[in-house]
Amino acid sequence: MISFQFIASGSKGNATLLYDGETLIQIDMGIPLKRLKEGLSNLHKDVKDIQGVFLTHEHADHISKLPLLQKRGVKVYASLGVCPETDVFLTPGKEIKVGSIAVLPFSSSHDARNPLNYVFTLKSRRLAYITDTGVILKKNLPLLKDCDYYVFESNHDKTMLLSSSRPIQLKKRILGKKGHLSNEQAGEYLSSLIGPKTKKIYLAHLSEECNTPEIALETIHRVFQKNGISFPIEDVVPLKQHCLIEGGEE
Repeated sequence: MISFQFIASGSKGNATLLYDGETLIQIDMGIPLKRLKEGLSNLHKDVKDIQGVFLTHEHADHISKLPLLQKRGVKVYASLGVCPETDVFLTPGKEIKVGSIAVLPFSSSHDARNPLNYVFTLKSRRLAYITDTGVILKKNLPLLKDCDYYVFESNHDKTMLLSSSRPIQLKKRILGKKGHLSNEQAGEYLSSLIGPKTKKIYLAHLSEECNTPEIALETIHRVFQKNGISFPIEDVVPLKQHCLIEGGEE
């Protein structure tokens, strides 16, 4: 079995659990312990069972509650400059194994120190984890071809962002190459990446002010149609900020 527990995804906190029946790992820790335990309880696990937490970058919505894991002995995996108490420093392009799960970190493009995205391999299934990036570096695109699962940032609708009351500098940051992917960008990237093995796409880090699940899905579907991509829209799932979403397979 493979289980994904998408506990929270968005600018107010992020955390995901991956479990393959043998090994349990976590991605980011920007949520209270109470919420993390909701996901753990679905797996009949406890914090002490987490064999490592992998950090994408140092922004507060991704690491603000990390000490809650550290004081319980959870090992921290991150790139240089993200967390002073890192146990294992990751090198982009160098795969490591934690128990039965293989982890391939690669560089993202975000306004942070050495930010990472990942490809996780669980029971021969590949999960691409793409979040908090303004672009995907061309050299990394081959790593992401025809994955079984995608967690893919679909942060904003550009029209909603530009018409929002946000400061112009913030808008420029989000739209920049070190910002966040829009719905349109996510659809274009996914059009070139998904393949016969792809089972499910999870849309991540949706803005609560400048996006909606409905708009994100409509945009992805429209871009797929434009590019001649036949993929069931019911297998594209927007993740949520305040509600856990489960995924995976038996």
